[in-house]
Amino acid sequence: MTDSMGLKDMIACDTRISAIENDELSYAGYNISEFMENNASFEEVIYLLWNLHLPTQIELNHFEERLRQEYAISDAVEQCILIQSRKHLHPMSVLRSTVSLLGVYNIHAEENSIEAMYDQSIQIMAKVPTIIATFARLRQGLTPIAPREDLGFAANFLYMLKGEESSELEVRAFNKALILHADHELNASTFAARVTASTLTDIYSCVTTAIGTLKGSLHGGANERVFDMLMDIRESGDTESYLRQKLDSKKKIMGFGHRVYKTVDPRQKYLKEMALALTQGTDDEEFYNLSQEVEEFIRHEKGLIPNVDFYSATVYHVLRIDSDIFTLIFAMSRMSGWIAHVQEQKKNNKLIRPRSHYAGQRDLVYMPINRR
Repeated sequence: MTDSMGLKDMIACDTRISAIENDELSYAGYNISEFMENNASFEEVIYLLWNLHLPTQIELNHFEERLRQEYAISDAVEQCILIQSRKHLHPMSVLRSTVSLLGVYNIHAEENSIEAMYDQSIQIMAKVPTIIATFARLRQGLTPIAPREDLGFAANFLYMLKGEESSELEVRAFNKALILHADHELNASTFAARVTASTLTDIYSCVTTAIGTLKGSLHGGANERVFDMLMDIRESGDTESYLRQKLDSKKKIMGFGHRVYKTVDPRQKYLKEMALALTQGTDDEEFYNLSQEVEEFIRHEKGLIPNVDFYSATVYHVLRIDSDIFTLIFAMSRMSGWIAHVQEQKKNNKLIRPRSHYAGQRDLVYMPINRR
């Protein structure tokens, strides 16, 4: 086994999309705190990631209009989601298959010009929330709710999911969560998307690859397991005993530690603030309080930092999002970053084809089968 296993700390490409430096995250040169403290919209951030500059008001209006015009999905796509919802498939498998299906129904899917790819990007980005909300309702036996073109990205998704308009606080919290998950340098799913893009295949294949990668338990899904843990702790009634038993059994505490960040995950601060704002004075405040107890215990016992998944679990729960589709929400947000990286890769492409180090036996002599 070599030091390069997992490609840890190895540089695979140059990018202008996002950076993690000194435990800070920035998008196209803007620290994420700029978006959080100035109430930027998720649409602004999508535009920034794709175009590497913030939009003017006219540019933003046009971009939002194009997204909203593409919110709706066809009856054929909805029927496919219905069939999958009855098969008890993994939610990420449903998303993977349905996004791939978008390419089947787009007669321009094989066009690879910059203009065609941008149109395809708009379509995918706009329809993924509708796909997820439709799946979430159909599997519960509920009728899907048509998107509303008068609502922004975050507000429209929550409306399609719940069937009613959300409060300003809920929309603002969800909008911030989407921004914080939008991109994160060269994580596993983004790298997978860029490798696929480097072969000059279509964008639907690229993002389907990314979805399949995010589905893996070592990448996506951590916030789902955080919420399961909070539910277990609430049931046990004793946070410290529960966690100590986990640690004594050498089991991982979900939502802590990070491959890149060493002192702090800059995203968790804002998710913690949103979790507090959403739960304060409500029955769900216990989840915030439990989260604080877990954070304090793990910091003291293991010196580990909470990551982006830890408080996002409480935020999503309060927004009435079922825990087993938390990873779908991650994918909906990260779609903006995946697409940005696919676009960047294709604009200055070189096939990504690394070498491997052979670690097996050598100079063996072939033995005919009748002598083995």
